[in-house]
Amino acid sequence: DVAVDIPGHGKVVVDIGYGGTFYAFLSAKQLGLDVCSSKTRDLVSAASAVTEAVKKQLKLHHPESEDLAFLYGTILTDGKDAFSEEPTTNICVFADEQVDRSPTGSGVMARIALQYHKGLIQLNQTRTFRSSTTGSLFTGKAVKATKFGDYNAVIVEVSGEAFYTGTATFTVEEEDPLKYGFFFK
Repeated sequence: DVAVDIPGHGKVVVDIGYGGTFYAFLSAKQLGLDVCSSKTRDLVSAASAVTEAVKKQLKLHHPESEDLAFLYGTILTDGKDAFSEEPTTNICVFADEQVDRSPTGSGVMARIALQYHKGLIQLNQTRTFRSSTTGSLFTGKAVKATKFGDYNAVIVEVSGEAFYTGTATFTVEEEDPLKYGFFFK
């Protein structure tokens, strides 16, 4: 529940959650949009504005590695965060205005953690999450409360369908002087 000033939208309240990476979460309604019926381009533009504003206005902290203390993207939701058997819908806009085709595994983990932290769901209550762009579904549930550094945390299970999109083969030649990799500082 952090107030952030979004250019073109005014002040909104966002949640910041971590599920392998940090995301900002808010209902699309706060931006005058509907995650289920607004144009994807409008949702992407609004989410990008949120991401940029949060990056400028908030400093994130990761308890183990400051290299991970950055906002990866924004997930706009339908605002249906309290437990329900009905799916809740979201769109994940990450990196360089890319849209995830799924509800987003790390995003579902972070969203479940936020819902649990706010008392909106209990341990072992399974939620279903729908992608607003493709309709694909993931489920998630908080299975165990724990600590991560000084933070209250929860272990989350996520499931859904995945499909292969390609394969790769890597070859290392014995004569390659960089066969073990290299590191820039």
